[in-house]
Amino acid sequence: MLCETLSVFPEVFEPYLGVSVLGRARRAGVFDFCAHDLRDWTHDRHRTVDDAPFGGGQGMLMKPEPIFEAVEDIAGSGPRPHVVFFSPCGRRFDQRVAERLSGMERLLLVCGRYEGMDERAYALADEVLSLGDYVLTGGELAALVVIDAVCRLLPGALGDEMSAIDESFSSAGLLEYAQYTRPASFRGMDVPEVLLSGDHARVDAWRRRSALERTALWRPDLIEGADLSDEERAFAREIAARGPSPRRADAEGEGACHGQA
Repeated sequence: MLCETLSVFPEVFEPYLGVSVLGRARRAGVFDFCAHDLRDWTHDRHRTVDDAPFGGGQGMLMKPEPIFEAVEDIAGSGPRPHVVFFSPCGRRFDQRVAERLSGMERLLLVCGRYEGMDERAYALADEVLSLGDYVLTGGELAALVVIDAVCRLLPGALGDEMSAIDESFSSAGLLEYAQYTRPASFRGMDVPEVLLSGDHARVDAWRRRSALERTALWRPDLIEGADLSDEERAFAREIAARGPSPRRADAEGEGACHGQA
């Protein structure tokens, strides 16, 4: 896969994409990345990419001309990319979208700035995404989130090929189960006995229940779309009605939701 970004701050991507899991995946050739500078498609000495909005109002808008020229030039070199823009009007980005995008040969993520883009620029988009109901200074952070979520799903990106399957939102649409490491007892908090038993069947059953319970407690909105049996769905409704426990963790796996989203 080739991931590309179009931005007025192309330098912000490399520090993150050059380290950790994604850095190793790039060096291994799992995916490639290229950051394009939108100002390379301007034609004045100030390299202007924004202008005042018609009708007045606060701030500046990104001009359509450099965006159109850039996307058309980039798309003209090699396979046509799947072009993604970001907007509060877009589809909410989630794990299912990440999984679909991971099957693309080439992605181009167009990053807005200032008060937004001239509306005509969105005619270039194959897809418009939103990370959530909040405002960011620019689309670069959104693009990094998408790249991270998508590229870690590519074959060979993770050391353990089951890791991506076994994470929150990937397993039946549930949050990931509670996890523990050494020491087995810490400040009066003990690891659930079943995890020390060596009985893989019991561990698997506990993890399933833990994932179901954590999802019902902390993200009950996910239960409706999750792949559950009738018995599990009834159990989830019972847990959701009970509400979150004041305890941080217990032997049933109930407690605060930690880890990466």
